Amino acid sequence: MNNLLCVVATIIAKPGHENTVREALELVVPASRLEDGCLRYDLHLNNAVPGHFVMLEEWSGTDALTRHESSPHFQALAQSVKAITTIELTKMTRIA
Repeated sequence: MNNLLCVVATIIAKPGHENTVREALELVVPASRLEDGCLRYDLHLNNAVPGHFVMLEEWSGTDALTRHESSPHFQALAQSVKAITTIELTKMTRIA
């Protein structure tokens, strides 16, 4: 059975906070990519909408994602942007 987990995180910065959110997101990328079970952790910026970011993630399974969500760098990110963003997470399992 394939346990590969894909996460699509859509992060929309509130007006006036676009640069702050971008900097916070960029800071978490290197540490996240080094985590055990991280297969992909890529930050994207919508070319047409400033402040609209998408993080595409792939994890070896739910345990790896749970560890990531508990990591100090992820917790710091979540705390720093929670009041200045709207975030939607979609978690999917690869089936083919």
